[in-house]
Amino acid sequence: MKLGFVSAILADQSLNEVLNFASDNGFSCVELMCWPMGKAERRYAGVTHIDVTGLKKENAVRIHEDLDRTNVTISGLGYYPNPLSPDEDERDAVIEHLKNVIRAAKILGVSVVNTFVGRDWNKNIDENGVLFKKIWPPIVKFAEDNGIKIGIENCPMLFTTDEWPGGKNLAYSPAIWRRMFEEIPSNNFGLNFDPSHLVWLGIDYLKAIREFQNKIFHVHAKDVRIDVDKLYEVGYLGYPLQYHTPKLPGLGDVNWSMLFSELSDTGYDGPVCIEVEDRAYEETLQSRKSSLIQSARFLKQFM
Repeated sequence: MKLGFVSAILADQSLNEVLNFASDNGFSCVELMCWPMGKAERRYAGVTHIDVTGLKKENAVRIHEDLDRTNVTISGLGYYPNPLSPDEDERDAVIEHLKNVIRAAKILGVSVVNTFVGRDWNKNIDENGVLFKKIWPPIVKFAEDNGIKIGIENCPMLFTTDEWPGGKNLAYSPAIWRRMFEEIPSNNFGLNFDPSHLVWLGIDYLKAIREFQNKIFHVHAKDVRIDVDKLYEVGYLGYPLQYHTPKLPGLGDVNWSMLFSELSDTGYDGPVCIEVEDRAYEETLQSRKSSLIQSARFLKQFM
């Protein structure tokens, strides 16, 4: 396996600075964010370490020179919007940019693009399933034609009032994954697996690794801590952030020893990228960098 990190936490650093930091601190790879240039719509979004709009081969050559210099690879290109948004203009813009990311991945020689399936949060799962069948087969076909795999992260995006009640990403549970993969039985359509979301959803992440081992293209290393006293107060129907807190790997409830045991048993040898969303480490650039170094120190014992 290859240890890396998600570049969103270093949003204020240039691509060169991100790669230099990765190289200096023993990271093998980085998942690079490829949002459209402009203002972020939420925390950890809107980060652009590679501007994929109109990316040319000469741009790719310069990027590869920096990758070779630092001995760092790109684990995947990341863009996490809502392709099933109820706003058709937003949906069209998102899909077009996602295609730009796929095109850029081909030019750069990167095999995986990570994203969300999306969801109309005002509709139920079956209603969203109809929209999924319309929107996603052409996207996956486009990825296939370009030799790119799509890794869907399993975060429900159900945290804030504007995401309530259904969340903004449909692909959060094994039952839904099965339906997705039956509808689109493509070898280029799989998961960017994040165990932390399954913890607060009450889903066995180890069993999920076993069942979907052939669909795991990329792994996010993020932890989560459940506050049982707050859960007592609000229950599972409360806003999820009322009873759980994203943490660095090793500071929450994920059993990382067992997780890596399952991954290795399934033969997974791809990237494991640290994703920092721990507010306790976000105050300064130095603390954010330290959070990545601390997380790497913890995870390396299992790799």
